Amino acid sequence: MSKAASFWQSDEMNQRLKKRYAAERRFKALGLLAILVSLAFLAFLLVTMIANGIGGIDWDFITSSDATEPDRAGIFGALKGSFFTMVVTLMLSFPLGVLAAIYLEEFAPKNNRWIEWVEVSINNLAAVPSIIFGLLGLAVFIQVMHLPRSTPIVGGMTLALMTLPVIVIAGRSAIQAVPPSIRDAALAVGASPVQTVFHHVLPLALPGILTGTIIGMSRALGETAPLLLIGMRAFVATPPDGIASDATVLPMQIFLWSGEIDRGFVQNTSAAIIVLLAFLIAMNGIAIYLRNRFETRW
Repeated sequence: MSKAASFWQSDEMNQRLKKRYAAERRFKALGLLAILVSLAFLAFLLVTMIANGIGGIDWDFITSSDATEPDRAGIFGALKGSFFTMVVTLMLSFPLGVLAAIYLEEFAPKNNRWIEWVEVSINNLAAVPSIIFGLLGLAVFIQVMHLPRSTPIVGGMTLALMTLPVIVIAGRSAIQAVPPSIRDAALAVGASPVQTVFHHVLPLALPGILTGTIIGMSRALGETAPLLLIGMRAFVATPPDGIASDATVLPMQIFLWSGEIDRGFVQNTSAAIIVLLAFLIAMNGIAIYLRNRFETRW
């Protein structure tokens, strides 16, 4: 038997392997424990919210607007405000984010200091706390552009600033995942670079782009800090008629009810949280469906 074979079968090496396997088992156990603790906290919160709020969800609660009395208050106005705000956010952030990702990944010059600075800035903006975007929205859209406070158009523009870096990063990752052979084949048959991107690369990258977009929109739907600074915490008893009407959003409605002295609003707060969670789960479900559908198609 050679020295190498005898070394790997020696008692010293067996002890080393046992220690490594033991460390691996401990690491797996710690990871499983972390998952179980997280799920336990999540289950506790869900059970608490369902126990406190499930009795308050009915048709009147869904179709009524905010009121000073808890038995008459509802979430229709907040739902409508959330819808208008999300529409503005999507209409601004999705096309700008996708086009920016296409340019940076396919057409931007390489080893360019300006492009490198833009890429670093986008990555940094994705990690900036959301309240900073609220300050930016307050300074630019309200104090400089003099847009009306507490309106879906200002809220949507502010949330679009926050969502845009997420969409750009997700779009770039999805475009990078497209095999280079797709581009080479399209160019070989006479397609222009623009045709190659929009006819071949973009359809293949679309599942990842849509997934990142909806995840970013889900984050925006649950934000309250940026909207606090632009005045969307006002009491609004009438549902908004458009993007320029006074409005609030569902997370802000939950925030307002949670600070009420009347104990009757505890049930309303829990019921609104259940509705918000249902919308978030639905949006993530849509993201999974679209990803699977486009992956099957292409």
